[in-house]
Amino acid sequence: MTKNQPIGIFDSGIGGLTVAKAISDLLPNEQLIYFGDTAHFPFGDKSEEAVKSYAEGIATFLLQQNCKAIVVACNTASALAESYLSAFLPKDVLLIDVIQPVAAFLNSSTFRRVGVIATKGTIGANVYPQKINALNPDIDVLSLATPLLAPMIEEAFFNNSISQSVINQYLSQDVLKNIDALVLGCTHYPLIETEVQQYYQQSGQVVAIVNSAKVVALAVQNQLLQLSLLSTNKAVNHHFYVSDYTDSFEKSTKVFFGNQLKLEKQNIWEG
Repeated sequence: MTKNQPIGIFDSGIGGLTVAKAISDLLPNEQLIYFGDTAHFPFGDKSEEAVKSYAEGIATFLLQQNCKAIVVACNTASALAESYLSAFLPKDVLLIDVIQPVAAFLNSSTFRRVGVIATKGTIGANVYPQKINALNPDIDVLSLATPLLAPMIEEAFFNNSISQSVINQYLSQDVLKNIDALVLGCTHYPLIETEVQQYYQQSGQVVAIVNSAKVVALAVQNQLLQLSLLSTNKAVNHHFYVSDYTDSFEKSTKVFFGNQLKLEKQNIWEG
């Protein structure tokens, strides 16, 4: 591996753009290769076997792009396919998921009653409680599947009264009562962070919101630094690929990166 090889990032849709933006902001010298598997969105309701297959295909594509690191910017794929990818990838390629960095962050915090909202796949895998409690068994982890949120966000349907109503309905569930922190356990969810904060402000609760995108970007920086793989050159053009073009993805890419990116369709599943 060399310092100036790109970082690969993948998700099933636009959610991983939150991670890509956080990495780009923190590490402006790094070139990013992003793959959004919009043809298979959402991963959250797919079987473990399907998610592993998608993850392997995307990782193979990113390896062909000469990536020095691969960031699994999807909680479902992190939960169901991280161990599989770890065995599949060459040992010199850095693999970073979006769950372990959050577990490490919480372990270093004073939070003791932590809520997690995520897709059915992520919650069903029980990976957040496992990884958090492996580091700190004193943290009480309360999990809630919120399956309507990712499709809603993918269609750019947020920051309005209807989305706020859906969010409020989820956050008012008994399982999330009396938490002192809430993990946004899907990379789509930072896009509704403001609405989540509004719910807690209006209900008079003091709850810290854990934005996994920012936590993961710091983990990428730290691990590349440890391996002496931080780029020393100014980043050349990023490449953002999708397996199926969608208007919402194009619009979301512009929200994060302006007009500097050209979305490229690359259906790795054809042929």
